Amino acid sequence: MNQPEIRAAIFDFDYTLADSSEGCVECVNFAFREMGLATHPAEIVCRTIGLSLTETFVTLAGDHDAARIREFAGLFVQRADQVMVDLTVMYESAHATITALRERGLSLGIVSTKYRHRIEHVLERENLRHFFDVVIGGEDVEEHKPHPAGLLEAIKRLECTRTSTVYVGDSVVDAEVAKRAAVPFVAVLSGVTPVDHFDGYERMGTLKDVSELPQLLLESAERETLGDGR
Repeated sequence: MNQPEIRAAIFDFDYTLADSSEGCVECVNFAFREMGLATHPAEIVCRTIGLSLTETFVTLAGDHDAARIREFAGLFVQRADQVMVDLTVMYESAHATITALRERGLSLGIVSTKYRHRIEHVLERENLRHFFDVVIGGEDVEEHKPHPAGLLEAIKRLECTRTSTVYVGDSVVDAEVAKRAAVPFVAVLSGVTPVDHFDGYERMGTLKDVSELPQLLLESAERETLGDGR
């Protein structure tokens, strides 16, 4: 059976469309200092970007105590309210990619663990918010990635199907989301995840960054139109 034509592209945000690593490092280490814990080097913190705040704390502190997790999350959000938007930078490749996909008639969305209002503030600053039909952030779902709830809700709002939607992300968590949702996945290497970590996950493609996505989708559509020649 042929793959239906892709009608919608849904993106992860951090390390896929934007770099918020400086803000994340600041917020994590602010919370750890306030809690009397040792801070972490930037490269260690950056490996947790895309995880929920609970998973971030457990990963970095090795502590599963619910009260401590809540304290960490509260402190992280407190600092993020002050600095996160200003310290988030859209990738240069994102602007042209988003414009090209909309010109081809694709619906666009974002599904991220980052708070929606922060994503929207960044998009508004960059004059990109109007390109996106749906943005789902960490405050919009009870189950965070790799649970597929956010991605499935976005597909529903876009009035698309799973097979006519592609999810684009930079991490194994994103690959797992797409797998659980039964949605085609495109991996981008603009984050900190090595390419071999995606082994075992089915992908439409593996790209250096989102700038290569329009061409990938065009080639996929052409293959479906022409058939495989057999």
